[in-house]
Amino acid sequence: MEQCPCGSGLAYAECCEPVIKGARPAETAEALMRSRYSAYVKVETDYIFETTHPKHREGYDHAGTKQWAESAEWQGLEIVSTKDGGKDDTVGEVEFIARFSEKGKSMVHHERAQFKKEKEGWLFTDGHAAGERQQPIISNKIGRNEPCPCGSGQKYKKCCGK
Repeated sequence: MEQCPCGSGLAYAECCEPVIKGARPAETAEALMRSRYSAYVKVETDYIFETTHPKHREGYDHAGTKQWAESAEWQGLEIVSTKDGGKDDTVGEVEFIARFSEKGKSMVHHERAQFKKEKEGWLFTDGHAAGERQQPIISNKIGRNEPCPCGSGQKYKKCCGK
């Protein structure tokens, strides 16, 4: 059973894959955010484009997005907070941190993403860099079964210790 890259703890086949493949819609803004992260990990870049609101697609770089998705080593997604974006809402905001490395250098993408629900479902509209957040110092002496110091609530081995 392959774990879903979004960090939900569910199997990919039960979590983000059916959303990415169009078998079911993302029910919330957070679910769409998680599926978009998983789409980067799985290099499903057409899905990234299709779940971007049509009014916000201008300048989308298909080749560059695919190249970045392929070259990055994806290390995890942390949902920091959500504002609205539920099943009965029409707008929502998801603050998230995506961790990845490029050319051996660890990177953190911290964003507040905006979403809008239309008849075709939830769509990404815009994102803005979130405020600086103190990143924890990870010691080499953290036990695999101890809580992850990033604050995710998961065990270290299931989060930053992967």
